[in-house]
Amino acid sequence: MKLGFREGVLYDEQRPDWDAAGPRPVRWSLWYPAADHVQERHIQERSWFRKAAVARDAPIRTSNRPYPLVLLSHGTGGSAAGLEWLARRLVDHGFAALGVDHHGNTGSEPYRAEGFACLWERAPDLSLMLDRCRDWLGDLTGRIDTDRVFAAGFSAGAYSVMLLLGAVAQFSQFEPSRLKPGGPRGPREFPELADHIPSLLRSSDVFRESWSRMSRSYRDDRIKSALLCAPGRSVFCFSEESLKTVEAPALILVGDADKAAPAEECSSWLHERLTRSALNIFGGGLGHYVFVPEGTELGFAFAAELFTDPPGIERRAVHDEIADLSAALFQAGDVRP
Repeated sequence: MKLGFREGVLYDEQRPDWDAAGPRPVRWSLWYPAADHVQERHIQERSWFRKAAVARDAPIRTSNRPYPLVLLSHGTGGSAAGLEWLARRLVDHGFAALGVDHHGNTGSEPYRAEGFACLWERAPDLSLMLDRCRDWLGDLTGRIDTDRVFAAGFSAGAYSVMLLLGAVAQFSQFEPSRLKPGGPRGPREFPELADHIPSLLRSSDVFRESWSRMSRSYRDDRIKSALLCAPGRSVFCFSEESLKTVEAPALILVGDADKAAPAEECSSWLHERLTRSALNIFGGGLGHYVFVPEGTELGFAFAAELFTDPPGIERRAVHDEIADLSAALFQAGDVRP
């Protein structure tokens, strides 16, 4: 199937950017089935990720019914491009996939401590795309079904998706009062995050306002089911009472050798507290970053640890299996009389 691609940016007028200079930006990337006659081309860019050729801004492929939509939420410090591997496979299964870059917590712009500390701000980015679908659909209106919506997230993206399902945060993972002596003070991408929080609470009105929204409910009942890839320790921030209220089916996937988000510590903990979840632990020594794309020469040169798998493991085949499992999950939730 030909792969269509579009991108743009929306601005959330209800929330400021971290500098209080304007509304919060929500950059988006859309992958969808393109018309058979279009020509695909590789996007010319220097990237760590291998990507498929796309037909930019192409017309959509004719279908008897609109394509269901999957919202994508990237991992800590990542971008929507980091889930292109899943998006294009979902397109082959008959879906459209829409990813966003979470402001301040994305590699598409400078990292901000605010964006890493206030992970709950990521969930409204995804809901905004549904609230404002007319602003990005354009000529695709009526061809992508924003009433049949699913979600998938990796690592911190799984946290974001859990908020949409009804989980409520009680605290921020790296707030100083909760850290263990000698333990990590931030994620791999922002290792001294905890040191920034006290000063931000003193100096930034935007940060204080966001901090006050920490324990709001960001539940969005438009999400029918969800894929959770390698949820991390941030899930421990959720109220266990709120997890009992999650009704949408969730599939949790994780590697057996994930050191960043150990399966027994994170995924199993979450699975045991959800009433409609399934847990699949991949064997073979798979780590956390099997959920990121295959690497280019540039990617291997700068961050080989992100793209290196155990001997005998082909990341492409793992990605194929993940896409098949997720498509089956979403199709099960897309049954109409």
